[in-house]
Amino acid sequence: MSSFDRREIMNEHKKVENPGCDDGCYVLCGQDARAPRDADAYDVLSDGNIQWSELSGSTVLVTGATGLIGGVLIRALSAANAEHGLNMRLIAHDRDRNKCEALLKEVKERGVESVSGDIRNPSLLSDIADRFDYIFHCAAITKSADMAAKPVDVITTAVDGTKNMLELARLRHCRSFVYLSSMEVYGQIERREVNERDLGYLDLSIPRSSYPESKRLCEALCVAYTVQYGLSVKIARLAQAFGAGTPKDGTRVFAQFARSAIAGNNIELHTEGKSRGNYCYTSDAARGLLTILLKGKSGEAYNVANPDASATIREMAELVANRVCGGGIKVVVNVPEDIEKRGYAPDVGYTLNADKLKSLGWAPRRGLEDMYRRMIADWREA
Repeated sequence: MSSFDRREIMNEHKKVENPGCDDGCYVLCGQDARAPRDADAYDVLSDGNIQWSELSGSTVLVTGATGLIGGVLIRALSAANAEHGLNMRLIAHDRDRNKCEALLKEVKERGVESVSGDIRNPSLLSDIADRFDYIFHCAAITKSADMAAKPVDVITTAVDGTKNMLELARLRHCRSFVYLSSMEVYGQIERREVNERDLGYLDLSIPRSSYPESKRLCEALCVAYTVQYGLSVKIARLAQAFGAGTPKDGTRVFAQFARSAIAGNNIELHTEGKSRGNYCYTSDAARGLLTILLKGKSGEAYNVANPDASATIREMAELVANRVCGGGIKVVVNVPEDIEKRGYAPDVGYTLNADKLKSLGWAPRRGLEDMYRRMIADWREA
């Protein structure tokens, strides 16, 4: 274990040595002595802005439930069921049956059922329940490499899948539907701060545009269902979210940086790192989605981001090297020759404005450094 390795896992709370660990690692104290994912679930439960009683006796569907945000939602809703006696019926969807079964074991099946299959199949969920009171539609193809190599699958999964879910919501008299969109819908835009009324340029000749352009069309579908059928649909434009629950093998830069931190390796950038990222901690994102579900206005979009966590890729790399790792590693730049094939998004320079969501009573709790510390703690816990 490197000299900084024992320091980088700690968050801002008091350090408590774990007597059962031979190599001198630590555990989090206080509330954070829980496993990081459990702590995050109860972080969501502690939000007094969320009216949990409105969910009592309801049926809630989460598509893409084994993804990062879907998983946080299921864990939080399952914990709310136990904590508040809400008697919710929670239905977790994912295309991978094995991942669904693993999620059920993690939450100890507390009121959670699973269904697996391709969201593009219109009959997939038609016989599961007579009603769906609330729906979080999180399912999407999100790997950058797939956006570049499999753009047809990206588009059809987004558009056909979203239409199927909206139709299900319409037929099952859904009370509130949240579509998980992305900050990538903004495209390339010459503004320092971007709110929900702004929109930039997307180059449709680039296969990777399959992702943001299909997200735009899905947002248009959501608004169309609101106007034509009176369906209560809200749109969440999520920044890049990470924290406890982020897969160890994730391909996003924040996961790569964390792996370098744990291994004690220098952080290698494949670009100059000038592009600005907008980030949000996983439980903060879940609290935002629940706020939008219960308080958001139908047909409206909301940015879900922590503006204080906005940073360029280079700035974030330096934060990990200097703050999380205490200067034990360095940042180096090595631009590969095949960079165009790697599916990286075009550079952006804006910060997402989250005032609209904040007006509903939401506020982010975790900054960028804390996000890293909690994600790394979770990886060590797993």
